[in-house]
Amino acid sequence: MLRTALRNVLAHKARLLMTVLAVMLGVAFVSGTLVFTNTITDAYQNSSAKGFDGVDVAVSAKYREPKGDEPGDYPDLDQTLLDRSARVPGAASAVGVVSGFTAMADKNGKLIGNGWQTKGGNYWGTDDSRYPLTSGHAPRGENEVLVDAKTAERAGYKVGDTVRLSIDGPVLSPQIVGVFTTDDGNVAAGGSLALFDTATAQKLFGKAGGYDEIDVRAKPGTSQAALKSQLDKALPKDRTETTTGQSLADEQAQQIADSMNGMRQGLLVFAGIALFVGTFIIANTFTMLVAQRTKELALLRAVGASRRQVTRSVLIEAFVVGTVAGVTGLAAGIGIGAGLRALLGSFGDTIPDGPLIVTPGTVVAALAVGVVITMLAAWLPGRRAAKIPPVAAMSSLHAQATTKSLVLRNTLGALFAAAGVAVVLAATTMKGTDGQAPMGLGAVLLIIGVFILTPLLSRPLIAAAAPVLRVFGVSGKLARQNSVRNPRRTAATASALMIGLTLITGMTVMAGSLQTAIDKMATSALRADYVVRMANGNNLSPDVDRKLAALDDVSASSPMRDALARIDGETEYLTGVNGPAIGKLTDLKVDEGAFTVTGSKIVVDDTTAKSRGWKAGTQFTAHFEGGRTKRLTVAGVYEGNELIRGVLVDTAALPKLSDTRDMQVMVKMAGGASAAAKDTLEKALDSNPGIQVQSKKDLSDSIAQMFTLLLNMLYGLLGMAVLVAVLGVINTLAMSVFERSQEIGMLRAIGLDRRAVKRMVRLESLVISLFGGVLGIGLGVFFGWAVGRLAGSSMPTYELVLPWDRIAIFLLLSAVVGALAALWPARRASRLNMLAAIKSE
Repeated sequence: MLRTALRNVLAHKARLLMTVLAVMLGVAFVSGTLVFTNTITDAYQNSSAKGFDGVDVAVSAKYREPKGDEPGDYPDLDQTLLDRSARVPGAASAVGVVSGFTAMADKNGKLIGNGWQTKGGNYWGTDDSRYPLTSGHAPRGENEVLVDAKTAERAGYKVGDTVRLSIDGPVLSPQIVGVFTTDDGNVAAGGSLALFDTATAQKLFGKAGGYDEIDVRAKPGTSQAALKSQLDKALPKDRTETTTGQSLADEQAQQIADSMNGMRQGLLVFAGIALFVGTFIIANTFTMLVAQRTKELALLRAVGASRRQVTRSVLIEAFVVGTVAGVTGLAAGIGIGAGLRALLGSFGDTIPDGPLIVTPGTVVAALAVGVVITMLAAWLPGRRAAKIPPVAAMSSLHAQATTKSLVLRNTLGALFAAAGVAVVLAATTMKGTDGQAPMGLGAVLLIIGVFILTPLLSRPLIAAAAPVLRVFGVSGKLARQNSVRNPRRTAATASALMIGLTLITGMTVMAGSLQTAIDKMATSALRADYVVRMANGNNLSPDVDRKLAALDDVSASSPMRDALARIDGETEYLTGVNGPAIGKLTDLKVDEGAFTVTGSKIVVDDTTAKSRGWKAGTQFTAHFEGGRTKRLTVAGVYEGNELIRGVLVDTAALPKLSDTRDMQVMVKMAGGASAAAKDTLEKALDSNPGIQVQSKKDLSDSIAQMFTLLLNMLYGLLGMAVLVAVLGVINTLAMSVFERSQEIGMLRAIGLDRRAVKRMVRLESLVISLFGGVLGIGLGVFFGWAVGRLAGSSMPTYELVLPWDRIAIFLLLSAVVGALAALWPARRASRLNMLAAIKSE
């Protein structure tokens, strides 16, 4: 049986090539994903480990729990603690570290890093081993700064140039007096690092003589654990906590690995879907191959082969095919991983240097995926062939499925589909994350049910195309009959395309509906023309609000200011706003009371009001730092949304806090929104690279950015699914042509010319592809509606939006897939020798 299986593999090389390609694509994506993510993760982990070479123990501030009505905080590490750390017996040196967000502009005024973390900090001195200078000298005073070498190279900066920097709002223009090297992972990832002298950094980052961290180096012969123990004894336990450099490196390495897991899982999901689509092709291929050898297998049974041996011979073929596909897929995946690494490296060299990582786990996963998927897909056809009685096989009595088997299949499919629809509909009535698991379960059940029912659905849906096919005469009639002749084969072929289009259509519908909801939210909730905020999400300096409010073109403005307070023993973040102006800048629906924010009167969103048990007229006392209190009264309850929520308090009623920060500033222009108005605001802020001036459209686009990103990734997935589906259609048509060789020869003999034969095969391919496209788009619209309902349960502005233009494109894409897939099979069919074909069995 082993020799028989190997002979069959070699006898069907051309037909099995498509199967190998289908498996290889999925394996290549899996192995390429693992190689790429392992390589990047290893590079970042090595780079971050180098960044802790000069840190044996790090001393950080310990969080002080709230006491009474005083909010909790982190005390600064002062000079006394730094000196005490340096005097510990096992310490060779101690360095105080100050750091914070620092936006750096390139020579065109644009933010360097394109969204990556950009930082600033202090340069300890000429003996600072953390940041060795390659040119220039140490910074002295507010007008001097150091820039890392990679940023200097990317932006074209050199010693003597002036650079624009932004720290919490104000713009600085210091001179670059030196360039240094660093292993900082943020810099390697495309960010930037600017260093000031310690006094300047403390002033800029609001430390007032304090530090964020104290890095201590051990004397030779002193271990990190021993140094940590000595520091724990010397430093106050209620103010500080210590961590070894190795622990910090391990923690950061784990954070890097965790951050890469999202990318790895996302890519592996795509690979899994590609394999899922490919599984239908593999199963379809082996089903047809086994069907073509039915008499051969029956003869083997007649001469003594058992059912188990017949099934085993098919599985041996699958094992050989899967092994070949696994090996070639692994090689292709290594190439994909290296290519992605080189591609990212070409974009400004933002990835740390490192070797290509191919782990044993990657090799095992690639081979296991290739072999297991192929053998699972081949098991059912092999088992079905082994069950056919030899006499029935030789007389072809097995060819037609029994009525009982069709009834059982259709009943099972209807049950799965009905259960799936019921679970999905039930999930749409839930809120938040509660409905995610039921939604996923319902989607899987419905897709399985539709797949089982696809042979039944193929007849009426393909019959609907009969009027169009009649236009093509005999070729069209034959194409329709061939499409429904073997419904199971047609269903398996169409299902590959159906799954890809289900995903992309569903995501397109959901993303379009949510985008419209967000646009409406921005339009309905905001009357302001612009929202000003920091590019990295940090808080703004109060100077920004003062500068914008002073402009003649600004008719109204208000900050949204963070104010930490204790209310009824619990921490609550209040939002300070310009009371007299907030009504001109927002248009929030009030459920109870009045939208009045003046003096001690406040408004609160409905969610907070419900959780606190507040309503219009409720009074409470807010406790702020330093023991200061304020008696506040709820004037109204409004409907919160993603843009505006929480407790809104007049800034005039808030006590002066030590750390006053604005989350954003809303601005309404006298002449409305325009390019000139936006330019006026940006110039008023000195064209600050770290500050974004966003219109309502910009704001809604930024909120919907994750949907757009995911949608673009799914379009990439569609490309792979379409490629696999094309291979499946080609495979099915090629085998169908082989099966019908005698029939095609007879048609040629009675007058059907080569052009008509080509047209017949092409129309058959087109009908099968459009059938899969219609099913996929229909399921996608249903899932898009259902998931959108679940995701939009907290959005009053949500409504279903069908992107008819994109749906038409997806349907056209299905037709293109069918046309492309038919090229080779149609050419092969038209070139068959009619006499040889008639004599074939």
